[in-house]
Amino acid sequence: MIPYGRQDIRQADIDAVVDVLRSDFLTQGPAVPQFESAISQKVMAEYAVAVNSATSALHIACAALDVGAGDLVWTSPITFVASANCALYCGADVDFVDIDPRTYNLCPDRLAEKLSAASATGRLPKVLIPVHLAGQSCDMNAIGKLARQYGVRVIEDASHAIGGRFDDIPIGACQHSDITVFSFHPVKIITTGEGGAAVTNDAALAQRMARLRSHGITRDPTSMTHAPDGPWYYQQIELGWNYRITDIQAALGASQLSRLDHYVSRRHELAAHYDAAFEGSPITKPWRHANGHSAFHLYIVRLPTTGDRARHKAIFEKLRLQGIGVNIHYIPVHLQPFYQNLGFSEGDFPEAEAYYTEAMSLPLFPNLSEADLAYVVSNVIQAVRS
Repeated sequence: MIPYGRQDIRQADIDAVVDVLRSDFLTQGPAVPQFESAISQKVMAEYAVAVNSATSALHIACAALDVGAGDLVWTSPITFVASANCALYCGADVDFVDIDPRTYNLCPDRLAEKLSAASATGRLPKVLIPVHLAGQSCDMNAIGKLARQYGVRVIEDASHAIGGRFDDIPIGACQHSDITVFSFHPVKIITTGEGGAAVTNDAALAQRMARLRSHGITRDPTSMTHAPDGPWYYQQIELGWNYRITDIQAALGASQLSRLDHYVSRRHELAAHYDAAFEGSPITKPWRHANGHSAFHLYIVRLPTTGDRARHKAIFEKLRLQGIGVNIHYIPVHLQPFYQNLGFSEGDFPEAEAYYTEAMSLPLFPNLSEADLAYVVSNVIQAVRS
């Protein structure tokens, strides 16, 4: 089976992990802050807080922005459920903004309409979570301008997008957001096994997220309610969680991060092969922002199924039988049973629902060979035309 994504582990990665295994620290040692420093430098953010998953990063980002009961958080319906769940973890309510039919990201026009209507009713969101699907940045110029106009805080869900750029600035520089979140799951651009990070330019947010990832505990005397009882002393300032990442994972991540530019460049080469191969076919190729540079975590095509779910499923199943690990990213969150129990229903976000009946993610990872790519292309075209 040719998977849709696969990690690339090299001897340098193994050596970095072995060095930690032979050291005095397996967790809470020097490798984590070294990894955080490397991340912040790479994405041009002031601070990075590494955690055990992007889900955890989204959670502490919401918590650091004081999302709570009575608050409202908006995100895209085309994302993994974690982008919405993080608000519910904090006791807030969730709503969605429909997608742009070209990029499949949160649509600035629909956002403007929804913000205007929400302002009129006095029910604006506290936080907006735009999701950079497949590695392509949302139109953060437009989204950032709207967020500032209406006083909405912004968390960029860049789980797919480390190594990407917008206006030639790295995704993660937080030019139009308070916090940006990355994922280091094995199918992502770089991996720590499981892991994630939240980056920000706000020192107070960084300090709070670092505290929240470790039970809400501080060892910083300047953050304590009174002078420490002794050098052993710590205080729990607030309720936090055990979301720490290990030194083992951080060492792997730092080694992987050194090859980030190579990985993104290779993904662009493969995407260009796909683009050329599908030219003139009825398959809709990924559309790119002129001022963006995708990290190309995914190569998502839209098939000419025009809402025919049975045909969409048949193409998917045929390709799987041919050993091609296509996938669907994503089932619209508002169609999940849990969210339908919250009041959402089919028809709420028509562009997201239309996308779902046509979208398919094709294999894309740095070690994908040209021969395997040609095999994928041939079978996809045949399946669409049959």
